[in-house]
Amino acid sequence: MKNTLQRLCTACCFAGLAALALPAAAQASWAALQQSHFPGKTLEAAPFIHLTAPSRAPSGEQVPFAFSIDHPMTAQQYIKSVTLFVDENPVPLTAVFHFNPQSGKAEISTRIRFESDSPVHVVAETNDGRLYVNTATVRASGGCGGPVNGDNPEALAAAGKMKLALDGPFKRGSVNQARLLIKHPMYTGLQRDLRTNGFRPAFFIDKIEVSYNGKPVMTADTAIGISEDPFIQFGFVADQPGSLQVRIRDNAGATFRQSLEVGG
Repeated sequence: MKNTLQRLCTACCFAGLAALALPAAAQASWAALQQSHFPGKTLEAAPFIHLTAPSRAPSGEQVPFAFSIDHPMTAQQYIKSVTLFVDENPVPLTAVFHFNPQSGKAEISTRIRFESDSPVHVVAETNDGRLYVNTATVRASGGCGGPVNGDNPEALAAAGKMKLALDGPFKRGSVNQARLLIKHPMYTGLQRDLRTNGFRPAFFIDKIEVSYNGKPVMTADTAIGISEDPFIQFGFVADQPGSLQVRIRDNAGATFRQSLEVGG
C-alpha cells in the first residue's frame, strides 16, 4: 500500500473535471477507479454509510469530511477497512482506514483536499469480504495544486508535532472519541513555491497507527488528499484506564510518537 500511494502521489498529472463537468464524465471516472482498485468485485449501495460534507466549500484546501458506518463491530462481524476516494483529484486515492472490533465503530472525521468539484466515494469492506459504497459530491477547488508561500524550513522543522486529546470524559467499557492534530505541511508535489517558482517536493504523512494498551485501534494509509496539518477524530473501546498511543510516519521515512494516559 505504501509503495502504491507514493507512486500515485509523485505523479504530476492534473487530469480532472472542469467546474461544469457532465455527470457522465464523473461516472466514467468512478468506473475506472472501481476497475483499478476492486477488479471483478461487486460494490453494494449502502445508505448505512453516513457521509458528512459541505455541498460547497469556500476553498479546496481544508474541506471537512466525515463518515460513520452503522455496522456491527464484533469479533465475528466488523468493518475491516474503509477506502476514501476524491474522484477528480490528481491522486484520487485519499486514504485507507483499517479498523477492528477494538475500534468500536468504523467512523472518522478529518479534512481533505479538492482540486476541483468532485464526487467522493467511500468504500467499506467487511471482514468476510463484502464491499459497500456511498457517495457525496462537493464543490470546491484549488486544494492540491495551488501556490504556497510559507516558510519551508520552518514547516519542515515543525513536521511531526502532535496534539492528542480525549473528546469528552472517559467512558469505561464503551466507545471513546479521541482527536489527533498533526503539524505537517502535507506537500502534494504539485504546489508551486512562490519564492523559487519551482515545485515543492511531495512531503506527506503516509501512515498513522493508533493503539490502546498495546492493542491496535485504527491504522490509516494516507496520501496527498489529506489536508495540511491533518486532523483526525476516531473512536476506541476502553475496558479499563490506560495509554492511547499514536505513531506516524512520513514519506521521507521519519517517524513520530505521541501518547495520552486516559481514565486515570
